[in-house]
Amino acid sequence: TATQDGDLIYTDKDKKVIYRITPDRKITEFIKTGDWKPLSVHSSHINGDILVGMKTDEEAKVTRYNKTGKEIQNIQRNNQGQELYDYPHYITENINGDICTSDIHKGAVVVVNKSGQHRFSYIAQGSVLLPYGICTDVLGHILVCDHISETVHLLDQDGGFLSFILSEQQGIKHPLGVCVDDENNLYVGQRLTNTVTVYKYLH
Repeated sequence: TATQDGDLIYTDKDKKVIYRITPDRKITEFIKTGDWKPLSVHSSHINGDILVGMKTDEEAKVTRYNKTGKEIQNIQRNNQGQELYDYPHYITENINGDICTSDIHKGAVVVVNKSGQHRFSYIAQGSVLLPYGICTDVLGHILVCDHISETVHLLDQDGGFLSFILSEQQGIKHPLGVCVDDENNLYVGQRLTNTVTVYKYLH
C-alpha cells in the first residue's frame, strides 16, 4: 500500500514484520507484529492510519496503527463475541470509513465500521465466493475479485450486489488484484496471464 507521504508499505508474514520503503528507496522495519502474521495492509486515504489483517494459528484480527506505527485499535469479535475473521488476506477502507476485508476461509467480504462494529458480511447469492483482491471507489462501491466465478463483483456500500462488472467476456482470466485510481480507472491483476489490465467502468 502507498501512504499519503509517498512511502510504500508491505508485509512479510513469515518474519512478522511490516516494512516501509521511502521514495529514496530506503527500506526500514516499520512495525513488528509479534506472534501475528501480517497478511494484508492498507494505508487510509482518510487519516493516514495503517490497517493490517493478521492471524495466528488460532485466531485472526484487524489492527489499526497510526502513521507512526502505534497500535490504536484491534477488531476481532462482533457484539455476540463471535470471531469476525478467519483469514483476512486483502483489506481496504471505504469513503465512509468502513473497513472491508476479503476473507478467503470464510468465503466472505467482512465489513465493519470505523469503530469496529460488524456491519455486514457479503457472500455470493446462490454460489460459493472465494474473495481475493478488494478495493473501493469514489462512490463507495466495493469491488472484489472472485476466484471461483473469475469475475469482479460490484457491491454498494451496504453490501448489496449490483453487478458482475468484469468477466471472461472482457478477457479476464483469474482476477486476483484490483485497484481504482483517482481518474476512476480500474486496474485488474490476473494470475494466469500475469498481466494487469486497465478498464473504465465509471463514467
